[in-house]
Amino acid sequence: MKCRFCNSELSIIFLDLVNSPPSNSYLTKEQLNEPEIFYPLKIFLCDNCFLVQIDEYKKSNEIFNDDYVYFSSYSSSWLHHAKNYVDKVIRQFNITQDWTVIEIASNDGYLLQYFQQANIPCLGIEPSLKTAVVAKGKGIDVIEDYFGTSLAMDLKSKNIKADLLIGNNVLAHVPDINDFVKGLKIILSDTGVITMEFSHLMQIIKKNLFDTIYHEHFSYLSFLTVQTIFDRFGLEIFDVEEISSQGGSLRIYAKHVEDKTKSISKNVEKLKQKEFTYEMNSINYYKDFQRHANTVKSDLLTFLIENKRNNKKIIAYGAAAKGNTLLNYCGIRSDLIEFVVDISPYKQGKYLPGSHIPIVAENEIKKYKPDYILILPWNIKEEIMKQLDYVNEWGCKFVIPLPEVRIL
Repeated sequence: MKCRFCNSELSIIFLDLVNSPPSNSYLTKEQLNEPEIFYPLKIFLCDNCFLVQIDEYKKSNEIFNDDYVYFSSYSSSWLHHAKNYVDKVIRQFNITQDWTVIEIASNDGYLLQYFQQANIPCLGIEPSLKTAVVAKGKGIDVIEDYFGTSLAMDLKSKNIKADLLIGNNVLAHVPDINDFVKGLKIILSDTGVITMEFSHLMQIIKKNLFDTIYHEHFSYLSFLTVQTIFDRFGLEIFDVEEISSQGGSLRIYAKHVEDKTKSISKNVEKLKQKEFTYEMNSINYYKDFQRHANTVKSDLLTFLIENKRNNKKIIAYGAAAKGNTLLNYCGIRSDLIEFVVDISPYKQGKYLPGSHIPIVAENEIKKYKPDYILILPWNIKEEIMKQLDYVNEWGCKFVIPLPEVRIL
């Protein structure tokens, strides 16, 4: 296997989660009696450019298909995050109705709706039909396609360029990161701005967030590596923010290297030095991640088995992709967790991939009165605990699996 950025041979294993089905491939009742495909979930480190990456065991067009059921708008905290971002960049860059805003992986219009409300022209690019349809229902223009140089050239030929080009949690999702970033260069206007958000590899390692690793995520990114990739294609990162979303993410701001209208923020050098201090450009930094993942697996299984032996009722909340990685790596099935609750009607009535745990609506909680609720999307645990505060009536407790197993 070769590095998807620099083409070096990959031989260093960063993490081996053995085998797992694709994390967003939820099953119908009929599919439970059919064979289910498990793919290797082995992550490699490039010792040349330090890009952490998975082999493309399952093609992206097989993941983001008509059965894809992740809708961004079902998280109130994520909507709040999107609204704050829109308000911030409108002020920061003095965005007016003369601008064109393009979002790659626009999902169900969770973010572009706020530009639309400000009467700023916007366009979404989204390969998943179901989410694109919802965005169009909000009056947002959407191109149903994957982004890369081919689409960028097509849009450029139609005189469509982005003054603000957005990608939230998409950079890690692209199998050909070179083609993707090259496409950003093509579609960005001469003085345009790119903003990208992605999980910070430093935080993934520091907080032991191995459940964020699944087949949809082809790359796991440090700032140093992303800067190297953008540099190759004539894009310069002029600012960066460390933000709290997804357990700890980066928001980068990039421009054409030829664009001299924007100064380079001190934040860029500050973060580079921080990553150098942590020795993220050294193989040794990445060596101990497997052991920490194994510890969580042992601790969570011990907790579930001991409480099941004591006849405690345990359910999970949030049919999230990260939760499926956790459950499948730990070998957790419906004998340990009765069901998982999710507010998305697109998931209710289906079953989690691999574990085959049924997904139900929230009203089942009051009927069942569990003793423990395992929160799988730990990154929005405050939102969930507030939403479910009524479970305190019968003494139910919440279980947070990462960075270590905790009872709240």
